[in-house]
Amino acid sequence: MAEYIEESKQEAAKDGFTKTILGRRRYLPEINSPIVFIKKEAERMAVNAPIQGTAADIIKIAMVRLDKLLKEKGFDKDVNLVLQIHDELIYEIKEDKIKEIAPVIEAVMEEDKLLGDVPVVVDVLVGPNWGELKPIKF
Repeated sequence: MAEYIEESKQEAAKDGFTKTILGRRRYLPEINSPIVFIKKEAERMAVNAPIQGTAADIIKIAMVRLDKLLKEKGFDKDVNLVLQIHDELIYEIKEDKIKEIAPVIEAVMEEDKLLGDVPVVVDVLVGPNWGELKPIKF
């Protein structure tokens, strides 16, 4: 981990940016600032941006795949994406369709291969509101 952190800082200082696995760039002009606290803040961003940005790439890809697949399966009248928060997708699903649709969502989110052999583990929770969500098994 220490090696990753140091390499991230050095590459960002050399290039002026960091990249996600898909190549999206986060520019960090402050990385070479003579002002120590500004430089340190940019270094923290250089370490975090590739990780958080790649996570954002993964969730966006899943959202596109899910939208297409749910339409193809004819579920578009039974399910609505309400909100995306970091690595979570919040859907409203008709109650009588939950056991049919939720496994499809889980499977699509877990099939991502952007990280190679690193498994993407998904927890599916169901409830009448966000405060009353409970895990569901299929």
